[in-house]
Amino acid sequence: MDALDKARAEIDAVDAQLAALFERRMAAVLAVAAYKKAHGLPIFDAAREAVVLDKAAARIQEPALRPYYRDHVQNMMDVAKQYEAAVLGRNRAAYQGVEGAFSHIALKALFPHAEAISYPTWDEVFDAVERGDASHGVVPFENSHAGDVSAVLDLCYNHPDLWVVDVYDLPVSQNLLVLPGTQLNELKMVYSHQQAIAQSETFLRQFHLPATAMPNTAMAAKFVADGGDRGLAAIASVETAALYGLEVLVPSINTDGDNTTRFVVLSKEKPTAGNRFSLLFTVDNKPGKLAEVIQIIGASGYDMESIKSRPLPHVPFDYYFYVELVGDPTADETAALLRELDHTCRTVRLLGVYTK
Repeated sequence: MDALDKARAEIDAVDAQLAALFERRMAAVLAVAAYKKAHGLPIFDAAREAVVLDKAAARIQEPALRPYYRDHVQNMMDVAKQYEAAVLGRNRAAYQGVEGAFSHIALKALFPHAEAISYPTWDEVFDAVERGDASHGVVPFENSHAGDVSAVLDLCYNHPDLWVVDVYDLPVSQNLLVLPGTQLNELKMVYSHQQAIAQSETFLRQFHLPATAMPNTAMAAKFVADGGDRGLAAIASVETAALYGLEVLVPSINTDGDNTTRFVVLSKEKPTAGNRFSLLFTVDNKPGKLAEVIQIIGASGYDMESIKSRPLPHVPFDYYFYVELVGDPTADETAALLRELDHTCRTVRLLGVYTK
């Protein structure tokens, strides 16, 4: 047996021990899940996770290995949370559209063991999480080329009982999908979600292809596949082409080569840990009021990475604002900032806490 075989044999022996320890650990996780169910506790406990990670790193004698072991323990805790969710019946995650949609792809990356529940509209995703039919919802929030998904931001504003607890950046390659054998000169109409159409506008103009918006990219692909008309095409993912028996006629037609869509995760459980947080606020329509809010944020030492304004529902020509700030939401400085903003703003609300 040479050195490589010996090393692999040692790894196999260690893995056998780890498998038994994994089962032992998950049995303890099951007991934790039962306790949480009996006492109505949330699955995620940020303070507990921080303690576990610090203790884990301290156990490793070789300093170079500590960050890797910390990641390993974090992965184990993530798996344990997914197991707890399944045991407690909280492993349903909602998305808009059909299988193969970018929202579905993002959901499976975030919740690989969850039961993915499809809804026709974003409104219904929000409602499902609010009712408790799904523990989480995954919805698109912003695209690096086409900008924010305003309707989703408005839904966040209109659902004060929901929190943004995570964000996920999904590189998005928009592809022109057709029935097998179709040529570019046969096309008469392209279907996709409005965001995907906007992301591919340069290509569509170049080939004089009109486009019609649909609720979802995967729904557009299914429409083309079911229709059987070689004059129709869809803009969607490669995964969607495989699902519906379509062919990628032209890959990566998005105008911006670095095309990324940010998805947000919705939950009824209030988040507690992260390095970013977002706020929704309104101010009196008076000179300098918005500038005063921005000054307070800057003077408190927070980097404002994003600010957006949207029409206030049912109040013509009045607006609400969204800001994303870099900082620890649990810090005393954050509490002081929120108190000061509460005095300055007409309304202010913590929308989300997450890490990115």
